Amino acid sequence: MPVDPDTTIFRSEEQLAAMSASQRIRYRLVAADCRYHANDNISAYMQEGELDELRAEVQDKMQQVLEALVIDTDSDHNTRETAQRVAKMFLTEVFGGRYTPMPSVTEFPNISRLNELMIVGPVTVRSACSHHLCPIMGRVWIGVLPNEHSNLIGLSKYSRICEWIMSRPQIQEEAVTMLANELQDRVKPDGLAIVMEADHFCMHWRGVKDTSAKMVNSVMRGAFLKDPNLRREFLSLLDQTKS
Repeated sequence: MPVDPDTTIFRSEEQLAAMSASQRIRYRLVAADCRYHANDNISAYMQEGELDELRAEVQDKMQQVLEALVIDTDSDHNTRETAQRVAKMFLTEVFGGRYTPMPSVTEFPNISRLNELMIVGPVTVRSACSHHLCPIMGRVWIGVLPNEHSNLIGLSKYSRICEWIMSRPQIQEEAVTMLANELQDRVKPDGLAIVMEADHFCMHWRGVKDTSAKMVNSVMRGAFLKDPNLRREFLSLLDQTKS
């Protein structure tokens, strides 16, 4: 990745304080040799109050975008506060998974030694294509085959983890893999299966303008990858939840 030479120079606290929030956060990321792609979570490198500073920065830059689009935000009452609204939307809503830590998820030991297939879904998810920042609207199904050593989490926690992962600019294939990695590390099941079906508005709004095409992809781990009968059972039960 290209590196800004200014971010590799040691900065005192006074110098850092004089920088913009985005410059300070980028400085910390580069100094730690940490990737900051569109779908990465960077909350560990942000300090208290910097999210509000970022919102102000994005608002200012968004106002410049509107001006470059020759939109009169002074006399047009519909766009007078658009820059402010877009900044809030990006930082705290549609891209919030980049800037906030992992939600608190309580885990319970598998005292009953559950080892049967369980399916969670469909979970409604919203994301954004990192190519055009257009919405991705879809549903996720999660299949888990626990073992006696697995950690159990509440059903609502699956939704919270999905939202945290999906609320970033990304492509669907990477989003599903990131979700699988997070759940595998947290639950430690014998098998994990995830299927995502989504509409991509970068196809609906622009380009081919095809409003009917959807993208479906899956990730299979452990027993779901090795046991075709288990995989068929999961997909069969998933089909029943789609109606």
